[in-house]
Amino acid sequence: MQYWKRGGKMLNDISLGKYYKADSILHRTDPRIKTLLYLVYLVVIFMIRSPFALFALGLVIVIQLLMSKVNARVVWKTISPVLPLALFIMILNLLTIRQGDVVFQWKIITVTDYGFTRASLMAVRLIFLIMSTSLLLTLTTTPLKIADALESLFSPLKVIKVPVHEMAMMMSIALRFIPTLIEETDKIMKAQVSRGADYDTGTFVNRVKGYITVLIPLFVSSFRRAEELAVAMDARCYRGGEGRTKLNPLKLKGTDVLVGLFMFVCAAGLVVMDLTLR
Repeated sequence: MQYWKRGGKMLNDISLGKYYKADSILHRTDPRIKTLLYLVYLVVIFMIRSPFALFALGLVIVIQLLMSKVNARVVWKTISPVLPLALFIMILNLLTIRQGDVVFQWKIITVTDYGFTRASLMAVRLIFLIMSTSLLLTLTTTPLKIADALESLFSPLKVIKVPVHEMAMMMSIALRFIPTLIEETDKIMKAQVSRGADYDTGTFVNRVKGYITVLIPLFVSSFRRAEELAVAMDARCYRGGEGRTKLNPLKLKGTDVLVGLFMFVCAAGLVVMDLTLR
């Protein structure tokens, strides 16, 4: 069986949500700056319409990769699970957009030059979004620091009784358990394959039914882990964020501001380039 022959590497190779330990500028940058930069680039990615500006955005992401010192193979493992979704979005847009000159037509299928351009842009946007998210947040920032950054940025909402600390903690736990659930899924699939399960052959419906033998134990394991975590937090007298102190409080440095300004200027330049080329 193919999954057994691969030794379950398919799931272990997924780097989504995993922290990549390195000594780089982005790793040392204040997580609040990186969170704000992520929001800026999130807007920029969906604002850009020009292919040339999108190509320039790709160069900026390469700069982020160099600044992070993350292995390119790790980034590839992060975006590879999203490629089928990007391809699906591209095909969907390709077949539904009818504006522009027709370049291919067969029965009810019509492909236009404008539709091909827009479909390609949508797929590339999704890939760039995952790459930027990984480089600015998950690969270069630990879940604990992300939670601290979110709690600090949204602290003004405490005035209107928003549970900022609890929300940040839940997001931190969710990010922390993504790799754990991937490993748990891999173990369950190996156990089921050793019992004769087959996930690579048969019809699509039969393969989907086969994955039920993975989903049910995975849900049971997830609920068990959640209960164990709740008991552990209760045993340590966790009562929310009121009156809690931090071992390593966030401190903004000059280099953090310089990195933030540099990346913000790059984002602003991309927007100006896009507006000029339209």
